[in-house]
Amino acid sequence: MFKDFIQKVKENTCPVYGIEIFYQGQVVDKYDFVPEIRHPIYSATKAFTSTAAGIAAEEGKFSIEAPIYDYIKDELPEDITEEQLNTLRRISIKRLLTMSVPGYPFRPEGDNWLDFSLACPVPISEPPVFHYSNIPAYLAGVAVEKAVGEHLIKYLDTRLFQPLGIENPEYMNCPSGHFYGASGMCLTVNELSRLGQLYLQNGVYGQTQILSEDWVKDATAIHQMNREGGYGYFIWKYKNGYRISGKWGKRCYVFPQQQLMITYLADTGEGPDIALLAMEQEILPGYGIS
Repeated sequence: MFKDFIQKVKENTCPVYGIEIFYQGQVVDKYDFVPEIRHPIYSATKAFTSTAAGIAAEEGKFSIEAPIYDYIKDELPEDITEEQLNTLRRISIKRLLTMSVPGYPFRPEGDNWLDFSLACPVPISEPPVFHYSNIPAYLAGVAVEKAVGEHLIKYLDTRLFQPLGIENPEYMNCPSGHFYGASGMCLTVNELSRLGQLYLQNGVYGQTQILSEDWVKDATAIHQMNREGGYGYFIWKYKNGYRISGKWGKRCYVFPQQQLMITYLADTGEGPDIALLAMEQEILPGYGIS
């Protein structure tokens, strides 16, 4: 099963850096195609942003039901219009976490990403519709920073990274110094896998309860439908589980019913995800997942 996956990947030219399988509480298979180093995880970064939101909410410092305006009202552009202000008063953090604000460009632009993002003329649709963009994750990250009073990475250091054993994670800031909550982190396969284990184990890592079980269930539930099968808090539905996902083959798949998690990092470019195809053909059937 696992050997067949390795062989299938090796037969293709698509670079796959490594894979790790965590099953029923332990790592059962791991293979590094190259020495394990950190790689960009792109939009898988978003799951760290939503995790920060969950931790801050449980500490009573943050509410996902509150409008984004409540957290960024001292960061507003000088030329913002009353219409734009009204929009910010209506966009809840939850709508950002679930990509339910149509109209945002794909990413922030210019020298001041926050001004650009806050001034975007976006309509508020009812009922909400799915619209994928990096701006909601960026704004959600800034909102958490404003709520807790410190940079998001510093905030997560003792609350998430140290308990997970992730030392000095690499990340990206916007030009104004805020954590870019949509992308920019670099991690090893094992480091990304640890976040997946945290969710698989209902917010527990080792002996530490980092997230509440209720938050994990809520974050991984379907809040917004899309062509991929559904979306939670920056987490995608996949088969009978879910995935933390970055472009070009940066994936962490979690299957709670099977107590299974599979993480791999690849570099597919714009081509097919060879690792995903091999995983679906050679690994998942062995765990009863079709």
